[in-house]
Amino acid sequence: MLESPFQYGKLAAGSTFVNRVREKQELKSNLYSGINTMLISPRRWGKSSLVKEAMKELVEERPDVRVCFLDVFTVRSEEEFYQLFAKEVIKATSNSWETWISNATEFLKTLSPKISIGVDPMTDFSIGLEYHRVKENERELLELPEKIACSKGIKIIVCIDEFQSLAGLKNYGHLEGEMRSVWQHHQKVSYCLYGSKRHMVIEIFNSSSKPFYRFGQLMFLQKIDETEWIKFIMNSFRRTGKEISTEDAGLIVEKVKSHSWYVQQLSHFVWSATRKAVTVEIVDKAFSQIVNTNLPLYVAECEALSITQLNLLIAIAKGESVLTGATTMSKYKLGTPQNVSKNKIVLEQKDILDKTVEGFYFLDPVFEFWFKSEYVDG
Repeated sequence: MLESPFQYGKLAAGSTFVNRVREKQELKSNLYSGINTMLISPRRWGKSSLVKEAMKELVEERPDVRVCFLDVFTVRSEEEFYQLFAKEVIKATSNSWETWISNATEFLKTLSPKISIGVDPMTDFSIGLEYHRVKENERELLELPEKIACSKGIKIIVCIDEFQSLAGLKNYGHLEGEMRSVWQHHQKVSYCLYGSKRHMVIEIFNSSSKPFYRFGQLMFLQKIDETEWIKFIMNSFRRTGKEISTEDAGLIVEKVKSHSWYVQQLSHFVWSATRKAVTVEIVDKAFSQIVNTNLPLYVAECEALSITQLNLLIAIAKGESVLTGATTMSKYKLGTPQNVSKNKIVLEQKDILDKTVEGFYFLDPVFEFWFKSEYVDG
């Protein structure tokens, strides 16, 4: 059996990574030049894949660069964050487990680290730090990448995915202030911070009352151009011995409004259902399969909304623009103008809606299709 040329559910890499030439160059240029960069976009638009691909290229181009990746989604305490931070920085700046041990001992000596090595040291390596030592030496831990970079004559780029998850920690206010206070002085280290909850990330980096305000450059990720998607889809089908026309490739992109995750997912379903050549019927059937596959998620999303929030979503789906008008509020039972304002904020914070100068629109195009068929057209 042929392996699908389309990737979703995990990071797109290599031949499954699409274009983003300008964004990769900007990210590489920023971070190599020491400009901290905060990457912002809606969920599943390919932020993590972009960072991985850009940093892979940068390491190949610049032998003096080391890249450290952290995913802090499951971090539940300051202590856990510091241990993960120390471990990943040590691992990223050394190329053998023996060097990991010697570097941990050298650069963390005041914290008396407890180093654990498993059967396979390359995949089972951890650094244990006592809680009281962590609290006493927080700034030293945050200085770790700069100390190593200066000592080894290298540049280090620290990439932290799901950064907004740290905001849920009990003492995040303190941690946030310490990170900014230390990291803003680093000369050999730059930071790339990004996450999936767009509004939380924007609040962290774009609010003048927050420590990370103006910490670096905000980079807003845009959708991949339709023509690039069509070219990618056609090349992927051709490479695996199947045929798809420009029109049918365009139909795939159009149905999911160039949404990165869904373009890859729908293309995969179409590819899997095609023996030789794609037809419109195959695309339509695959799209229905996408809707059915995601149905439990969409139902759960709506069940988590209040009645007035759901009604507001229906009003927007029907094209209403003056949401606080007396007629609209009465027709859709939206409550008071204050209710409408509050519910708009909630729907934006949940990344269900976004606002442009033209008004509100659904961030998830397949959810929008299902929602309209369920609540508007049904």
